[in-house]
Amino acid sequence: MAILSQSEAQGILQKVMSFSKADECEATLSGQTGGNVRSARNAISTSGAVDNVNLTVEARFGKRSGVATCNQFDDATLRSCVQRAEEIARLAPESPEYMPLLGPQKYLPSTNSFAKATADITPDYRATQVGASMKLCDEKKLTSAAFLNDGAGFVAKRNNKGLEAYQQTSGLDFSITVRTPDGTGSGYATADYTDAGKFDARRLTQIAADKATGSRNAQALEPGKYTVILEPAALVANSDASLMAALMGALDARSADEGRSFLSKKGGGNRKGEKMFDERVTIYSDPTHPELGDLTFSGDGRPQQKITWIEKGVVKNLYTSRYWAQKAGIPDIPRPGGWIMEGGTQSTADLIKGTQRGILVTRLWYIRPVDPQTLLYTGLTRDGTFYIENGKIKHPVKNFRFNESPIIMLNNLEAIGKPVRVNGNLVPPLKIRDFTFTSLSDAV
Repeated sequence: MAILSQSEAQGILQKVMSFSKADECEATLSGQTGGNVRSARNAISTSGAVDNVNLTVEARFGKRSGVATCNQFDDATLRSCVQRAEEIARLAPESPEYMPLLGPQKYLPSTNSFAKATADITPDYRATQVGASMKLCDEKKLTSAAFLNDGAGFVAKRNNKGLEAYQQTSGLDFSITVRTPDGTGSGYATADYTDAGKFDARRLTQIAADKATGSRNAQALEPGKYTVILEPAALVANSDASLMAALMGALDARSADEGRSFLSKKGGGNRKGEKMFDERVTIYSDPTHPELGDLTFSGDGRPQQKITWIEKGVVKNLYTSRYWAQKAGIPDIPRPGGWIMEGGTQSTADLIKGTQRGILVTRLWYIRPVDPQTLLYTGLTRDGTFYIENGKIKHPVKNFRFNESPIIMLNNLEAIGKPVRVNGNLVPPLKIRDFTFTSLSDAV
């Protein structure tokens, strides 16, 4: 039942609306089916599956709102869920930032967010892919830990003001860490896809294995400022935080207007329209991009459009809530899903060839904020850090702790490579001068 058709989903939501006695009512129905496999020490450790549909109902009386959820869709359960939302709404305090629900909206056509090949994944497929990964590591006498997760689903929305939305989605992501038997070498690789037909676990495992074997017996370098090449995974692939995610998350109009952001102006206002980065930096979002395919509507039902956030180093747009857009009299732009950073044609290998001396960073982790106002972050390199000399990787180096801001980083841009998909975004490898390493780390 997890992937309902548009007519099936909207049929349930229409019934929800018919049960509502609130001034305003909005319901969101979402479902997902999929599974996962986790491996450790070249053996399957866990597997799981999900198959669920969930309904969220929001009822409003004036400026008071209440929310209730359920995952059964017979008339009695739907009516009870609506009534519970209404009971909570009557007890809730008034919202000081109330905005009426949206009426009918026009959304871009969604052509790239769903792939049948991903929806059709079976446990045998997962076992075959992870099995090929583990076999490669066995052959090379390396140890691996990996996670494969896939799913397909839908999101549908409806309210009593005339809004109606529906879209199907799918995705697969895979990450793997490979270690040498002596524990001195480690490598990492990750990738994600809308269409599972593009996925090859063995190929990604080979990348991680090469980094692991190449990073054994690392040599120590003095901390300091270095020219670095940051692979795309070092820029965005981190479950906790990442330098580029920190930048994109800071493009918020309210925090800028209220003086809480690097985009805040002394005395009030924000720095939208100012050149703040190297002129080669252009970042935009496009929910219909052929390599990403995000939802074409936001959580509150606003349409997602193609938006340029930074153009040739100039901050062009900031995202905002509907409330703040109305209060500040600014464009009403929702926060994007994935985003695209424009780049060139060079691969990471090409950037290495053009580097006289520098450090290749393949992954950053344990990234934490130091100064939110300047977006200064600290963290560690991990899973393969290498010294470059005369256009070649000379030897692995011990890992570093870094202190760096993406604002400074994107003003010290030496070269920009070809964007690749990582963590739902398109990100190029970057060559950065004067990247700050503050100390050594014993992490492998």
